This record gives sequence, structure tokens and C-alpha cells, in this order.
Amino acid sequence: MISNKMETLLKGNSVIRAMFEEGKKLAQIHGSENVYDFSIGNPNVEPPEKIKEIINEILNSESANLVHGYMNNSGYEDVRESIASYLNKKESLSLGFENIIMTCGAAGGLNIILKTLLNPDDEVITFAPYFGEYGNYVNNFDGKLVVVPTNIDNFEPDLNTLSIAITPKTKALIINTPNNPTGVIYSSTFLENLGNLLEEKQKEFNSNIYLISDEPYREITYNSAIVPCILKYYKNSFIGYSYSKSLSLPGERIGYVVVNNDMNDFDNIISSLNIANRILGFVNAPSLFQRVIARCLDAEVDIDIYKRNFDVLYNHITDLGFTCVKPKGTFYLFPRTPIEDDKKFCEDAKKFNLLLVPGSSFGCPGHFRISYCVSYDTVINSLPAFEKLAELYNLSSNTN
Repeated sequence: MISNKMETLLKGNSVIRAMFEEGKKLAQIHGSENVYDFSIGNPNVEPPEKIKEIINEILNSESANLVHGYMNNSGYEDVRESIASYLNKKESLSLGFENIIMTCGAAGGLNIILKTLLNPDDEVITFAPYFGEYGNYVNNFDGKLVVVPTNIDNFEPDLNTLSIAITPKTKALIINTPNNPTGVIYSSTFLENLGNLLEEKQKEFNSNIYLISDEPYREITYNSAIVPCILKYYKNSFIGYSYSKSLSLPGERIGYVVVNNDMNDFDNIISSLNIANRILGFVNAPSLFQRVIARCLDAEVDIDIYKRNFDVLYNHITDLGFTCVKPKGTFYLFPRTPIEDDKKFCEDAKKFNLLLVPGSSFGCPGHFRISYCVSYDTVINSLPAFEKLAELYNLSSNTN
């Protein structure tokens, strides 16, 4: 028999993944060109051509032992030094290789942080809407996820509400900026106020409260939007980063954790992250792709491809009468559903071969997520389907 914990996970298996599998079945029935799968954030933009060149160069010029051999659990020191130098230049920081832990993507990074920090029944706060796996990550280490709602008119967190939610059991707060699913970016003013609040609460409870910024979409921003660096606003802070979106490498599971220089008990935190990397089974981040990213830190995917999809879809659905906070980043839209039951709405969308994710999957019912990292043809072909969905709910169109 499987464990009780896994029984619970089986019952609550990811709605997004289930949608992804359903999309493949519908494509077999109707043809892929007639199914509009906006369910999963799987980047469709090609990785930079430079990636292929670097892979071949590394394999042809470096010894197999260097490319494929064991290393420090934190990752290659020269790779970590390159990333630290890149961040120092970009954000005016003073990091060294010792601040960087190479990880198996952002998910691996968040898990080693939580493994390092949590005792059973410790509380981890996050803002809704949030990436649903946070609950599973916290549960991995017998912690409790505490969800604080945001203002649905702009998805900005209310610090007074957060203040009430923080207790002596609060060990960490996870933020996601730019946010999945809303595309909201937290401003420097908000982060400064957030840091001040957490400092006050640490003093009030004589505890350490850690701020974890999950940033896989940091480079996916529009109209020159800036993502402020959390390390400047709060001492007990981590960044979890992944190249899944910024370089379109989700299957390579490569990312890193940054630990603030001024973090309390810095040395023990770093040592614990290394141990967590090993005992959770990651051991270290993939060796080849550590070498690859170290040589392409300035590389980018073509964000304009996402921006074109965004412009078409956002303008179309809002013209049809859907209400949607305009994102500043990511490749998601998070409109309101015209009925309270977001799950029924997404079921109705399937009548028109539209695969959308209910907002309740992100702790925010009454909304739905559109993941527009798909082909432009899919976006254009889907527009009549959105029109039929809007007609089904008698939405007031601005196009008439």
C-alpha cells in the first residue's frame, strides 16, 4: 500500500497536467489544429541558437570527466562565480560563488530551501493566486501552507492582511514575481514595505522569517518593466531561479538559489542547502547544462513572440467583455470568469476545444488562466472559439 501522504496527492493530482493530457486526446479526435490548448506553461519559443553551438563546443573541447563527473553539491565553482558576477553587474550586488547553489530548476531550489528551514507544523505563507505546487512542496516537509488573498482588482497583496496572518509559527513567505498566473510584478515600494513588515515581525516574535522569491519568469517582461531584486530589501531572503522560461529549457531542469549575504546564520544555511541537495536525491544540478548556461548568461529568447500573442489575446478577450488585469510579464492571462463556478466555465470552454485552467487551481476561484506560450497560429485560430464562449455567457462585446 502507498503512504497516506501519497494517497492524498493522488486525489489532488494537478489539474493543469490533467488538462495537458486531455488536450492530447482531443487533438487525436479533432486534429491538433482544431484544439486550442492554453493549459500548460510549456515554452514554445525556440532556445537561442547559441545553446546548440555551446553544447557541441563543450562536448568537443572538454574532457568527459570534467563534463560528466562528480562535483561539489553546490555545483561547479567557476559556474557559480560566473552567475554571481552576472548578477552583481545587473543588480549592483556583491555576491560570490558561495552565495549560489546550482539546482534542478526552481522546483528543486524551493525544495532544498524548505528542507533547510522547516520543522513539522511550521507555517509558510504565500499570496493567492499562487502556483499550486507550493502546497505540495511545503507538505513534503510537514509544514503548513497559509494562503493570504490579494485584491482581485489588481492582485496586489495587502500588508495589513499579511501582518495578521504572520504568527510565531511563521517560518517563511513565498512570493512569485512576475507572478504565475497573473503576470503581476511586485514594485520596489511594495518590496521595501514588505521587508520592513517582516523585520518588525521577527522582532515581535524573536524569530527568523525567511522571504523566498520564486523568479522563473524574471526575464519574461513587457514594455521595459523592471523586476526589483529582493536581496536589496530584506536580509533573510532567497531567490529561486530557473532557465526553463528565460532560455526555453524546461526539460533540462537547470537553475540556482541565491542566498543573501546578510542572512542570519549564513554558513549553516549554505551547508544545509548542500546537504538537502544531496539527500533529496538531486545531488547536484545537471553537469553539462551548468557548463552551458555559464557561457550564455546574456542570451535571451525572443520575447516579442510572446508579446505578439499577448497583444492579440488580451485585446480580443477584453473586447469580448472579459475582465482581466493587464499583466506586466510571464506568458499568462488571468481573466475573471463570468460565473462564480470557474470549473464549470472551463468545462464549458471544452465545448469549443478551448483548454483553460480554472483559477481555483491557483487558490483564486472565479478566474481562469490562459497560457499563451503557443504558436501564433493557435492564437489566431482560437479567436472564434473565444467568441462562441463569450456568446454562451451573453457577455457584452465591445466589437459591435
